Amino acid sequence: MLTQSELLEAKCQHLEAGLSDAEIGAYLALVEGWQLTDGKIAKTFNFQNYYETLAFINAIAYVIHAEDHHPELVVTYNRCVVKFDTHSVNNGKGGISENDFICAAKVDAIFTQSFA
Repeated sequence: MLTQSELLEAKCQHLEAGLSDAEIGAYLALVEGWQLTDGKIAKTFNFQNYYETLAFINAIAYVIHAEDHHPELVVTYNRCVVKFDTHSVNNGKGGISENDFICAAKVDAIFTQSFA
């Protein structure tokens, strides 16, 4: 299992297996505010206005595209819900993988550095 700082430095890789419930719980403890909901890890980010919301989306899009691990985004005027899961793990049945937590940590860092 990676530490919080290792998550920030890690790169997403092709993975065959998802994480166990215990591993998911341990990783959730490292990424503050993220929750397991409907088979995805999710977090809501709040902003002052629509411009900040879109700036956040553009910033994470650049980083996440480089990781080739794309989230589901729910966008409103001053809020963005980011959801990650990994479709390719568990023989294509999907699940949560280390890649989800790598990207969650990177999204958190962008928010903290630019919007908090």
